[in-house]
Amino acid sequence: MSRVTINDVARASDTSKKTVSRVLNQEPGVRREVRDRVMAAVAELKYRPLTSARSLASNRSFMIGLLYDNLSPSYIMEVQAGVQEACEAQQYSMMVQPLDSTARDFMERVEGILWRHRPDGLILTPPITDHPALLAHLRDTGLPFASIAPRKPKGIAGVILQEREAAAAMVDHLVALGHRRIAHIIGDPKHGAGVWRLAGYRDGLKRAGLAERADYMVQGQFSFESGVKAARQLLRLKERPTAIFAADDDMAVGAIWAAAEAGVAVPAEVSICGFDDTTIATQVWPLLTTVHQPVRDMGKRATEELLLGLLGKGEPRMVQVDYQMRLRASTAPAPR
Repeated sequence: MSRVTINDVARASDTSKKTVSRVLNQEPGVRREVRDRVMAAVAELKYRPLTSARSLASNRSFMIGLLYDNLSPSYIMEVQAGVQEACEAQQYSMMVQPLDSTARDFMERVEGILWRHRPDGLILTPPITDHPALLAHLRDTGLPFASIAPRKPKGIAGVILQEREAAAAMVDHLVALGHRRIAHIIGDPKHGAGVWRLAGYRDGLKRAGLAERADYMVQGQFSFESGVKAARQLLRLKERPTAIFAADDDMAVGAIWAAAEAGVAVPAEVSICGFDDTTIATQVWPLLTTVHQPVRDMGKRATEELLLGLLGKGEPRMVQVDYQMRLRASTAPAPR
């Protein structure tokens, strides 16, 4: 069976090849009736334009690059799904590239990726979002980008969430359950999220009139393994906490694992909660109480803002999304 071409679409929709191209590239000035006719023909014929042909005709790659340096597979999978959804809606492809933002050759690697793949724009995830040399390079070269949860959102496009406020709300929940010995597994300090969520934890303690305890704040790395290690340390304390708030779901699940290892019942003896509400939060038992951060939607919204500028449809902006509390079975009233 021969491949369906743009000429076949033009014949089926009773339009010209140029008109079909304008519709597919979402250019303005095409009547709604004509646009609908073309898209109906595209659907009926199952036409898929060749990206290489579009690139040659427009000097674009029709590719968005997603750069990440994050130990949480759950988080990255959600972001990737959102970016892909937004790309497919505009007939763009997606390139996903893991990087070590602390490596000495980080910028050399990035420049090599940009030279080989020639993406039309980039989606940056934490902590790459805040890499000063990369941001300077992108501004100098004029390559469009959108950022997810940047520390300094002013003047750039992307998406943010009030993470400090959300973390404080989680502490409020634990306090309302009667907990007074509340520990925190801190996120990776390279990420803005680690800093904001620690600040929110402290805010929550302060407004509840609870003193901070250095032994109740243990460093993690946004990974399951670091959650296990941190929770073991907390559960060995003579006066162990009755609640552990981990700065992400992977670390919270690690804490649940460590509690089971130590024979400490969750939530009867210790309540455990997380942040993000990634898939793993509903795959563990007990189901994890967490802050719902719409990670997939954040990836999608950041990409939509980037594409808005690339397609000449508007000025990309920084969008704020809302969080929600997901109160599940891993938290309960403090033990008497």
